[in-house]
Amino acid sequence: MSEPPTYRLSDFDYELPAELIAQAPTESRSASRLMRVAGDTIEDRTFSELPDLLSPGDLVVFNDTRVIRSRLRGRRETGGRVELLLERITAPYEAWMQLSASHPPKPGGRVRLPGGASAVVEERDGRFFRMRFAMDLSLDAYLERYGEVPLPPYIARAPTEADIDRYQTIYARHGGAVAAPTAGLHFDEALLLRLRERAIARAYLTLHVGAGTFQPVESEDLSRHRMHSERYTIPAATAAAVARALAAGKAVVAVGTTTLRALESAASGQGVRAGSAETALFITPGYRFQVVDRLVTNFHLPRSTLLMLVSAFAGFARIRSAYAHALEERYRFFSYGDAMLLERERPRG
Repeated sequence: MSEPPTYRLSDFDYELPAELIAQAPTESRSASRLMRVAGDTIEDRTFSELPDLLSPGDLVVFNDTRVIRSRLRGRRETGGRVELLLERITAPYEAWMQLSASHPPKPGGRVRLPGGASAVVEERDGRFFRMRFAMDLSLDAYLERYGEVPLPPYIARAPTEADIDRYQTIYARHGGAVAAPTAGLHFDEALLLRLRERAIARAYLTLHVGAGTFQPVESEDLSRHRMHSERYTIPAATAAAVARALAAGKAVVAVGTTTLRALESAASGQGVRAGSAETALFITPGYRFQVVDRLVTNFHLPRSTLLMLVSAFAGFARIRSAYAHALEERYRFFSYGDAMLLERERPRG
């Protein structure tokens, strides 16, 4: 047998015209386009057709994390502007943050924040800063009052009141994410009803998306990249639903890469383990999937860990063809963009 190919960072690059980066959502959630990629077949659909592409008894698993207002703007004591993006709250007045500034403060440096609050840098780990906050509210309550919706940087505008609703799934329940699980943004109540009418089962887990998920890969050697861990919880009812689907030979359909990573991280025999854990799973081509059969996902950034994940899932050559088709057909990319329904690549022979 021949050795599987070894992929490098540059293998996951592509040219994307700026006008294809979606700057706003479609008028209705399920009106976005859906590219179905199954084997060597590529079909152009609309997202509202998704229930027709699944079978009765299939299980669709959603991530019900809720995006919190996790971006803060402040100033250094010298007057320079500072932007903070929450990574994870570790105590009532302490958190790891991403920090953007022309001259980032060193440990001991102070940042002035709205409402008379302030934060001091305790330590730095690469792009992340552990910060201690001084404020009248708990940090989560402060973010709810003074924080902004954390639209990604490729959306070149300030967040609006509409983003408070649209940059959130309709089934979001558990607060803690600093970015939306964007594949879920396409689902509306009518679409969920269609799934139920077709006897397609639903289940939920929670993975709080952290800013570390989008940390750029900086080495051509993918083995040198370190994923930041994220916490997930799989309820017992969801673990039981997965076991039933697998036992019956039905498809387990993950809505989004966060759902897939949680399910694959918890894989155990013919199912998944219930409970809470941390995952730093980095999926690249060659990974052997144990749980997920189909994946609903948006289009991902060049050279990103998420593009590597979908290339592992559907096949490297197949994803390259799908993205070339998406560019030719003018699909809308990234968080507010269109979606794909991917079939898992099966080993030959």
